[in-house]
Amino acid sequence: MTKAASTMQSSQQHTTQGVSMAAKILNVDEAKLVRAAGGIIRRNGTRGPMRVVIVHRPGYDDWSFPKGKVDRGESLEATALREVEEETGLRCKLVAPLGCTAYSDHKGREKVACYWLMDVVGGRFGAGSEIDEVRWVTVEDAMDLLSYRRDRALLRAFDLAETG
Repeated sequence: MTKAASTMQSSQQHTTQGVSMAAKILNVDEAKLVRAAGGIIRRNGTRGPMRVVIVHRPGYDDWSFPKGKVDRGESLEATALREVEEETGLRCKLVAPLGCTAYSDHKGREKVACYWLMDVVGGRFGAGSEIDEVRWVTVEDAMDLLSYRRDRALLRAFDLAETG
């Protein structure tokens, strides 16, 4: 039995106020959790409604927010900034954390993606190597285009916070 398997199989039984709960002990470093980070890049135009950036990934044929996997030793914040620049060409600054989504990816792995609200500070807008299209869209258009309910929920929470 591997160390990870034995770690996952050890369990303890706890009883609190008549409720029995089994707790499995898991070494997080050995878990197969995929960690990712990205951003919702905003542009508050004086000539119209606020816009956000969405990207199309031809490998998955989906529309999403720019994001990607955390490299070994990299912080979530650094990952978010790096991935946004790689996928959109935009250098951004972090404005505020927006939250994390958890789901099973297309390979069946558990994935957690954390997002930050971002403002552009430079760069040249354009699609990166894994992206075939990058768009500035209104929040309303993003709601129609985004492929995943989790992305729409994140955008809805952001939009409510922005508009009050």
